[in-house]
Amino acid sequence: MRASRLVSILLLLQTRGLMTARELAERLEVSVRTIYRDVESLHAAGIPLYGDAGPSGGYRLLDGYRTRLTGLTADEAESLFLAGLPGPAAELGLGAVVTAAQLKLMAALPVELRDRAGRIQERFLLDAPSWYRDAEPVTHLPAVAAAVWDEHALQVRYRRWKAPQEVERRLEPYGLVVKAGRWYVVARSEGQVRTYRVSQILELHPLHEERFTRPPGFDLAAHWEAYRAEFEARLRRGEAVVRLSPRGLERLADLMTPGVVEAARATAGSPDEEGWTRVTVPIESVEHATGELLRLGLDVEILSPPELRHAVAAVARALTRRYASSADGQPSWTAPAERRITWKRRVTS
Repeated sequence: MRASRLVSILLLLQTRGLMTARELAERLEVSVRTIYRDVESLHAAGIPLYGDAGPSGGYRLLDGYRTRLTGLTADEAESLFLAGLPGPAAELGLGAVVTAAQLKLMAALPVELRDRAGRIQERFLLDAPSWYRDAEPVTHLPAVAAAVWDEHALQVRYRRWKAPQEVERRLEPYGLVVKAGRWYVVARSEGQVRTYRVSQILELHPLHEERFTRPPGFDLAAHWEAYRAEFEARLRRGEAVVRLSPRGLERLADLMTPGVVEAARATAGSPDEEGWTRVTVPIESVEHATGELLRLGLDVEILSPPELRHAVAAVARALTRRYASSADGQPSWTAPAERRITWKRRVTS
C-alpha cells in the first residue's frame, strides 16, 4: 500500500508541478504527517524532490525529471480502455487522437496486460445516449470546446424554451458536460453561471480577443452535481397518488424518470386485494403528468390530485370518441374524400 502511495506522489507531482503537503494528503486520503514521512523516503531513494517554504511553497520534482515507472496493474490497464467514450470524443473532434493515444498505450504495455486490455475493447461498449433518441446536431461543439480550453468568450444566438425563444448571449465558457448523450456548456453570462444546451446554439462567433479567467477553485463536477439536484427539485413541484397494477409497477423503470421510480419504490405499500400498489410520485405539472402517466395505460389509476384525475379522464373520453366505430366497422369520423380514398388504399394494399 505504501509503495503504491509513493508512486502516486511521484505521478501527482509530475503532472501537477507543485503541490503542498496538505494537498497531497487530501488527494491520497492520508495525514499530512504521513506525507512528510513519504517525502523523506523518496529523498532517501534518490528522487530529486525538494520543497519550498512559505504561503506559495510546496513540493516539486527537479525540472526535467520524469519517472519511468509504469506500474500499471491489470485492472488499471483495462479501465483505461473502458473509460474512453468514442462517440463524445468524435463529436469533440478528438476521435483520431483518442485512437492514436490508445494505440501508443497498447504498444507500451507488457504482453499480458496488452491482451487483457484488448479484450476489454472487444467485449465491452459504452453507449451513453438513451433509447429512442436520435443523435443531436452539435455543429458548434468544437468551437465551444476550443473556447473552454483557451478561455476566450463566445457570442451566440441561442434558442430557449420560453419567449422570446431566440436570444443573443455573450458566454464565458467554464466547461463542457455530456449527459445522456447530450452536450451542455457551463458558462458565465449576464453575471451568472448558467447551463446551455450546445445543440440549441443556432449561431456562434468566437471572441478570441476577449479573454476571461475562470474563478479560482471552480469545480465543474461539483457545480454540475448541484445544478442537477436543483433541476430535479424544480421538476418536482407537486405530488400525485396513484395505484399501479403489478405490470405497471414492473414497467415503471422503463417508462419513467429515475426520480419518479425512486419515489414510487420509497412510498410503495403492500399490494391490495387486487394486487395493485399505492404509491406517491413527484409531478412537474398536471399537463406534463397527464402525458407521462397515460404511458402506463390501464396499469395505472390516479387517485389525487383531483385535477390530474379529471385531466386523464378527459383525454380518455376524447380518445373513446375518436376511435369509436360505427356498426359497419368503419371509423365514425368523416374525412375528406381524398383522404378517405387514401385510407382505403392503405388498408387494402
